[in-house]
Amino acid sequence: MSAGTITSRDNRWLKEFRLALRGGLATETGAVGVEGVRLVEEALRSGCVIDAVLFSESGERHRERLAPVIDRPEIGIPILKTTDRLFEGVADTEHPQGVAALVRPRTATFDELLRTPEGACSPLLVVLAGVQDPGNVGTIIRTASAFGATGAATAASGQSGTASPYSPKALRASAGAALHLPIVAGMSLPILLTQLRVAGVRTLASVAHASAGSGGEGNEAVFAPWDVDWCKPVAMLVGNEGAGLPLEVERSADARIRIPMASGIESLNAAAAAAVLFYEAARQRKIVLNTARETGGKRA
Repeated sequence: MSAGTITSRDNRWLKEFRLALRGGLATETGAVGVEGVRLVEEALRSGCVIDAVLFSESGERHRERLAPVIDRPEIGIPILKTTDRLFEGVADTEHPQGVAALVRPRTATFDELLRTPEGACSPLLVVLAGVQDPGNVGTIIRTASAFGATGAATAASGQSGTASPYSPKALRASAGAALHLPIVAGMSLPILLTQLRVAGVRTLASVAHASAGSGGEGNEAVFAPWDVDWCKPVAMLVGNEGAGLPLEVERSADARIRIPMASGIESLNAAAAAAVLFYEAARQRKIVLNTARETGGKRA
């Protein structure tokens, strides 16, 4: 549904786009802002509810690429147009491409996190606890999704909160993966860890130092990534960029995991560490699935 060109900055739709993109806040309907042709395309493919798509005058050049979805009459998405100047006033990026959308992220439940999708051997989750940089949040979600994670959760660590995976910067960093991956956002960390334990999901606390967090009953050892059986239900806990996970969280986890590194290198940043760990998970899970296919689905 197309409308005429919006020429007033006080237009209701422009106010909502400004709130979602520049403000990084959800609208009254729960919609968040995505900007750029690639992200809007991902949003349209995600199956999420789209409240509106906005083009600037120069951004109309991208309409043909998105036409197969937005021009279908049964979709009924409001298609809006505004001037380049007004679009720049609502955009979050320095050099906007002239296309944006208001998207309602899918609301996942804890039970959905525990589901094993077709083609996976078990749930593989990432829990972000106190990851404050939205770029890191988005990158971790993108990396985890790329290596076969089946869900994610965000929670405050007790020391710091976790940035929203649906903020404009986090969505750009996740390249839209946050709109596809089941995510439970803003849970209480103690409650989440308890529910994971009850559900039989092993929790792994990622740590930077072998000596960190020692003294926790049952998890004094620090495992290397290849010492973990990633084919069982696993939730990996990623902590704050500087402080890591709180000591009590490390101790309450089922095990601690650390990436061995050359001497003189203190640690990797949270996103890089997550990539290494999930790569090992993907390697093991692929081997198991391939073996299961070769044996007709039978596993020892």
